[in-house]
Amino acid sequence: MAKAIRQIKKEVPNPVEEKAEAISAIVDALAENRDAIVKTLNIVKQLNEIGILDAVNALLEKRTEVSVIALQQVNQPAMYNTVKNAFNAFKFFGSLQPEKLQTIMSGVDRSLERFTDAVESGEEQSLWKLGRSMTNPEIRTSLTSMLQFLRGMGEAFSEDQQQQLH
Repeated sequence: MAKAIRQIKKEVPNPVEEKAEAISAIVDALAENRDAIVKTLNIVKQLNEIGILDAVNALLEKRTEVSVIALQQVNQPAMYNTVKNAFNAFKFFGSLQPEKLQTIMSGVDRSLERFTDAVESGEEQSLWKLGRSMTNPEIRTSLTSMLQFLRGMGEAFSEDQQQQLH
C-alpha cells in the first residue's frame, strides 16, 4: 500500500531566474520581429522630431480637462448640424456617378479659365454679341444644361414642400 503524502514541497521560483527568462523571451521576440520593430522605432523617432509625441503627451496629461472641453463642444446645437451635414455630404457624394461628376468638374474648370481670360482682357459683350452667341452650339448646350439643373432643383423643392405639408 502507498504511503500518505504528508508534506508538499512548494517550489518558489527564484526572482533572478524569472527575470532572466523574461528577458530571454523579450530578446527572442525582438529578434523574430526585427524589421517591424526597427520601422516602428523610426516612425516614433519621426513623430518625436515633428513634436507630435509632445502634443500627445500633453493631451494625455490634461485628458480630464480636454475631455470636458470636447464634451462641451460636442453638446452644442451647431455640432449636431455639422455632423448631420457631414453625413448628408458623404451620402450625396456616394450617390454621384464618378464619370458624370468628372464631366461637370471639367466644365467648371474650363468655364473658370474662360471667365478669367475675359476679365483679364477686359472684353465687353454688347447685346448684339450676346444675341448672336445663342447660335453657338456650346452655349445652347450649356443653357440647356442650366435649365435642366434648375428644373431638377425646382422638383426637389416642390417634393420637399409637399412632404412638409403632409
